[in-house]
Amino acid sequence: MTDRQLQEPTRLVLTALADAPRHGYAIIQEVLAISEGRTRLRTGTLYTALDRLLQQGLVRVESEQVVGGRLRRTFALTGQGQDLLTEETRRLRLAVVEAERRLGGARLRPNGASA
Repeated sequence: MTDRQLQEPTRLVLTALADAPRHGYAIIQEVLAISEGRTRLRTGTLYTALDRLLQQGLVRVESEQVVGGRLRRTFALTGQGQDLLTEETRRLRLAVVEAERRLGGARLRPNGASA
């Protein structure tokens, strides 16, 4: 698909959409949960990313409705988006396996010191 790795926010947005279509606020909440609180997307950042992902054909608008006088769009992964996320997952898995191999199975203490 691509030799370029995804930036973490992009990967997290695609992951948030992998199991179900979601609207913007739900994507922000999913990204927060997936990243265990490490990544808090701002609204402007999210919609800039979604616009880019729409242009790249990785996500699509699943539905649009007016809620409280504002347009709410629900986004879903496209087949191309799912393929890209699958490839990125494979790439990350291989990197983890190699890191574990090189560590020789060494266990790390919570503070990062060798066991």
